[in-house]
Amino acid sequence: MSESSTGKAVGGGNAEKEVVDLCRDLIRIDTSNYGDHSGPGERLAAEYVAEKLAEVGLEPQIFESHKGRASTVARIEGEDPSRPALLIHGHTDVVPANAADWTHDPFSGEIADGCVWGRGAVDMKDMDAMTLAVVRERMRTGRKPPRDIVLAFVADEEAGGTYGARYLVDNHPGLFEGVNEAISEVGGFSFTVNEKLRLYLVETAQKGMHWMKLTVDGTAGHGSMIHKDNAITELSEAVGRLGRHKFPVRVTKTLRHFLDELSDALGTELDPENMDETLAKLGGISKLIGASLQNTANPTQLGAGYKVNVIPGQATAHVDGRYLPGYEEEFLADLDRILGPNVKREDVHADKALETTFDGALVDAMQTALVAEDPIARAVPYMLSAGTDAKSFDDLGIRGFGFAPLKLPPELDFAGMFHGVDERVPVDGLQFGVRVLDRFIDHC
Repeated sequence: MSESSTGKAVGGGNAEKEVVDLCRDLIRIDTSNYGDHSGPGERLAAEYVAEKLAEVGLEPQIFESHKGRASTVARIEGEDPSRPALLIHGHTDVVPANAADWTHDPFSGEIADGCVWGRGAVDMKDMDAMTLAVVRERMRTGRKPPRDIVLAFVADEEAGGTYGARYLVDNHPGLFEGVNEAISEVGGFSFTVNEKLRLYLVETAQKGMHWMKLTVDGTAGHGSMIHKDNAITELSEAVGRLGRHKFPVRVTKTLRHFLDELSDALGTELDPENMDETLAKLGGISKLIGASLQNTANPTQLGAGYKVNVIPGQATAHVDGRYLPGYEEEFLADLDRILGPNVKREDVHADKALETTFDGALVDAMQTALVAEDPIARAVPYMLSAGTDAKSFDDLGIRGFGFAPLKLPPELDFAGMFHGVDERVPVDGLQFGVRVLDRFIDHC
């Protein structure tokens, strides 16, 4: 156990021990989100979280937006309730997993090789567990945060948040009265540069989203005939062009700041137009950084036809499109040019891009907390290539950061853990996160 600058105990042993069991328990609750209500839902997880919060004297509320699709919200009174409140939010749903592909069952919460294994271990039941562990310990010992904290454990993030954060923002905005800042997932994780410097990437921006359905209509007919108006051919060629297209590099404010920090860390100037060599040095985070350099559009589904000797009259495809902050119009114009006039494009789900500056007292609190537990830590901003529930909370004027602190071994392919096979989080990383999160709350 260590001490804060105020002499108070930080990261108590109970929280560090409890976080592992909390994470395992949450992983064992199957909250797979298939995007169509066919999964088990998040109700059991919401009830579990509510029980853990109620045990230490909080008054959590459960909100069900659709049968089984439930979120839990609670408020902790701070020492100065007149100050704007802080939101700590996390989602309890996970993407599906096929147990046959995994070394350990994805819903077992197995501990092996120093890690907790399972779907959600890093996305994001680890942060849910860290938050619960810290809050429970602080409540047991009577340590109030400097200001009010709102806790939100929400459903449906993996399918866009319609039945989770979006539902709460649209139907229960009063829960977040007075909140001006928030922290959540996919930030605060480490990248070891050398023995004297470890960067901790804090998410200050995220790409916008256009999940699209592409449709081509053609002329149906017999498969033995010559057809110049074949919907499958037209769509396949368009999807091929799109899938192979390399969008231009665009240097956003966040990317510029990240490159400046990385240049200083590596002792060399970095050219954003020639990043291959730089990305090769970034190990497991290269996928995250590489995707923040440009807009992207990845075909993910194809559909057409019902019989081998029948040319269908229609063919469809789905595309996961992501655009940089400030470049939505350019992105959509590029899509239409690449696809051509015969392809109809419609959004399945769309959401905005976000970008905030890397400054202020909350950022200072992150840096202070990290350095206290890791003397060679330096917090730096980066852009997430995907999106989080911060998009919904932004509609309430809440400035969001990705800060779920984890000190990671250099050899771990952290980016590959997200939605990947054999997702896992180091046990000592969870315990480090508890200590950092607790210190952060002291200074928030």
